Amino acid sequence: MQNDSNKNTLMFIVCAFAILIGYQFLVLGPQQRKAEAELRAKKVAEAQVAAQPGMTLGADGLPQPLKLSRDEAKAQSPRIAVDTPALSGSIALKGARIDDLWLKRYTQTADKNSPPVELFRPEGAEHAWFADFGWAGIAGMTGLPTPQTVWTAAPGQVLRPATPVVLTYDNGQGLVFTRTISVDADAMFTVADTVRNQGGAAVALAPYASVQRQGIPTEGPHGLGKTQIVYEGGIGVLGGIDGVESGKYILQNKAKYPKWKKDKPLQDNLESKGGWIGMTDKYWLAALVPQQSEMIKGRFQVKPVSGVDVYESAFTGSPRSLAAGATVTSTTRLFAGAKTVPLLTRYEYGGKPVVWWQFWNRPAAAIPSFDKAVDWGMFEVITRPIFNVLEIFYKLVGNFGVAIMLLTVTLKLILFPLADKSYESMAKMKKIAPDVEKLKAKHKDDPAKQQQEMMQLYAKEKINPMMGCVPMLIQIPIFYSLYKVLTVTIEMRHAPFFGWIVDLSAPEPTTLFNLFGLIHWDPATLPILGASVAHLGVWPLLYGFTMWLTTAMNPPAGDPIQQKIFQFFPIVFTFTLSNFAVGLVIYWCWSNVLTIIQQYIIMHRYKVENPIDKLIARFSGKSVGAT
Repeated sequence: MQNDSNKNTLMFIVCAFAILIGYQFLVLGPQQRKAEAELRAKKVAEAQVAAQPGMTLGADGLPQPLKLSRDEAKAQSPRIAVDTPALSGSIALKGARIDDLWLKRYTQTADKNSPPVELFRPEGAEHAWFADFGWAGIAGMTGLPTPQTVWTAAPGQVLRPATPVVLTYDNGQGLVFTRTISVDADAMFTVADTVRNQGGAAVALAPYASVQRQGIPTEGPHGLGKTQIVYEGGIGVLGGIDGVESGKYILQNKAKYPKWKKDKPLQDNLESKGGWIGMTDKYWLAALVPQQSEMIKGRFQVKPVSGVDVYESAFTGSPRSLAAGATVTSTTRLFAGAKTVPLLTRYEYGGKPVVWWQFWNRPAAAIPSFDKAVDWGMFEVITRPIFNVLEIFYKLVGNFGVAIMLLTVTLKLILFPLADKSYESMAKMKKIAPDVEKLKAKHKDDPAKQQQEMMQLYAKEKINPMMGCVPMLIQIPIFYSLYKVLTVTIEMRHAPFFGWIVDLSAPEPTTLFNLFGLIHWDPATLPILGASVAHLGVWPLLYGFTMWLTTAMNPPAGDPIQQKIFQFFPIVFTFTLSNFAVGLVIYWCWSNVLTIIQQYIIMHRYKVENPIDKLIARFSGKSVGAT
């Protein structure tokens, strides 16, 4: 026994030493060498920063340009103010860029005192976003305006819907550039670029326009590309080589920000006759619209510049030969604003008001498929009608929450015949549940016989067991489509309901775990469970109760394990759905209430015991049976 003990001790010591040595060589050693390499790289980077004023270290430890504050970046150029009913900001004379815009009609949060939404931001500031316009020449050609060129403007100009602004630049080599910028009352700029050749030789020039983002926010409430259900990135409708009426335009949306950065796709030379190209966030859009008779080459690309990923959606027009003494003009429009469906549709059809159901009387598209800037998703055939019906109800009642409830009633009425058959079948199944249990007990050792007897019983009672699944299967695409509408359409953003619900597109703002706001504590700070309980408020709890009640009214599952699983469903779905838009929770809760009413009526019709009568009996103290 002592020898065995000594052997075991020796083996333990040898194994322990082997583990320690292996851990040292395989784990600690590589980690130490990696740390030493990172330290050496950091010292090299710090030396580079010290030798280059205006540089700083980024989060990745690499040298990056020193980012200016927004005001500091704005002050790098003289400016012309922009002031319209929808927009405020300025145009930089350095580069003649539209790079400073705020959306007056939209606030950053639902708070009334919240500042307006920022759209464009000048170069030099973190996450710069701007539109650039200009002319490209043949290789080696000099004298064309660059981003560093400072244009000339008459003092006192302010860009308003009724007052365009004019910028000029003389390159001193015979070319005089004039840029006239106008804007409407909503979100569309028109940039007319004119070149006059005062030299003695002909030149060849091609117009270009670009929307550029220098890095994108990925963290925090304004982080982009985090939600899989929303498309955010490069977007455009290009093609139509045979003309606008040919319908050959193709929606280009293959440059979603995270994938764009990861794969760095260079989509160049995308030939198109007209169309449009730009970048989109969930609610906001910057889109370049060339003349629709112009042959262009679009491109989506991303490239690192000084440690920053620069995303670009751009197009280059056809070359123009400009003889001595000649003048040429190219006009490009820029949409910079919110993706409201009526506004996009109005621009799509050349400014003419278009009612969505009058498809037989629509004018030719002035901007092809411009309303597809809204990400309707793969169920567009459902999401678009849902949005249109919601919009009609909203105009009638003035509250999107009430509109959602009216939409739910409408869907219930449309599906009523099918649902009525389904709930009738479920009521009958619940009524014969005792007979089914007797069959199972009688033929517990003969599953084939048990199944045969059950099918005969279903046939005798005229029951289709599969009918109970039909309403749920139909609800799934409707549920997803409504979720999509609530998520991607700006009309739902900050739309209030009643009471504490001030934004139907955001999760429930209250939670059970701080007594619905009575205790000043944020449950979201809880480790692991914080995200699950942060929005477990009134509406998710009402939803959980209505789901439990609908589950209790359904016939029990045949297998005891399945019964236990179904009993947990209301709890699981309550926690899950609490993090969804509260407008969606209201829809589902109200839908459950309508379902419960319909089932209750049918169960009384067939004299089937139901949980509502049991609850009434419990609270009234009376014995209530099936009637």
